[in-house]
Amino acid sequence: MRDVLTALVADIPAGKSAAYCQLIDTRGSTPQKAGAAMLVYPSGQQVGTLGGGCVEAEVKRRAIELLEVGEGIVTEFVLDHDYGWDDGLICGGRMEVIIEPLTAGSKVGFFQSILEAITSNLGGTLAILADPREDSPRNFGMVLLSPTGAIIATQGDANHCRQAKGVAAQSLRPLSGRPLFYREQGVAFVPILPRCELVIVGGGHVGQAVAGLAHWVDFDVTVVDDRPDVISAERFPTAMRRVPGKFQEVLPKLPLRDGAYGLVVTRGHNHDEIGLYHLLKRPLAYLGMIGSKRKIRLIFDDLLEKGITQEQLDKVHAPVGLDIASRTVEEIAISIVAQLVSHRNRPAK
Repeated sequence: MRDVLTALVADIPAGKSAAYCQLIDTRGSTPQKAGAAMLVYPSGQQVGTLGGGCVEAEVKRRAIELLEVGEGIVTEFVLDHDYGWDDGLICGGRMEVIIEPLTAGSKVGFFQSILEAITSNLGGTLAILADPREDSPRNFGMVLLSPTGAIIATQGDANHCRQAKGVAAQSLRPLSGRPLFYREQGVAFVPILPRCELVIVGGGHVGQAVAGLAHWVDFDVTVVDDRPDVISAERFPTAMRRVPGKFQEVLPKLPLRDGAYGLVVTRGHNHDEIGLYHLLKRPLAYLGMIGSKRKIRLIFDDLLEKGITQEQLDKVHAPVGLDIASRTVEEIAISIVAQLVSHRNRPAK
């Protein structure tokens, strides 16, 4: 969504026209889930995607038509044979899509507010009341709420927005629980979740590979190593921070966001133990360490003697990563990032 909104807030004030298309609800099997967005220009050029295929082509066709009319609408697409003929794939799901035409010079304050919620990493929630059965323009209302539930901005029909606000006052879920899409009393809630911070202790081959993958799945990466040249901008171009220094000096005072993740993948046993010891003292949502079962057992035994409790150690993911029989550095990185995503996306039981 970030790329879509960035293009929108730049192009519309600059004199271009485009239609903002957002998937607000899905049922059954669909190529994308609620929150996916796409910007469609009169030429057919697009930024973002709703999943591709015939249904996306149909959304684009409707968007270009509505650009000429100038009225937004929410409409429903059923993924049956009408939208699956080209590849024989019939998902069988339903998608509700808002199509909001924005002519050159249209006000973009609502979309700018969503972009600010994303870029500031504060997050927020879109509360959307829409009824595709209403055969009228702007049959939807979108309300952007802050993490505390304050109204930031609205778009669409005023009555729909008012109703959405009323339901949100009672049903808004805290972002701390990292909720996925949910629906209450006919209102669709699309959370805009803050990116998690991932602290990688160790800038070697595995740390470098994990950093690149983690960035693309919405982790802000901080990498720490006592060798400044190892964590250079050339090796970690997408890292939010590259912090050189001795682990025992850097990790105790490293500023961390709430709910940060930690990963220990240094070049040796002693450095792993130092890194794990100091990260165990920080309030992390997740902590993993690479290594063989024997190495992990030896490190755990040492840490128990240093005052770390068994309860603390039981929360460490070690050996880190999902078991995919990985062998290469790249495969190991995939297994680790897959576990990070799984832990982040699944609510705690």
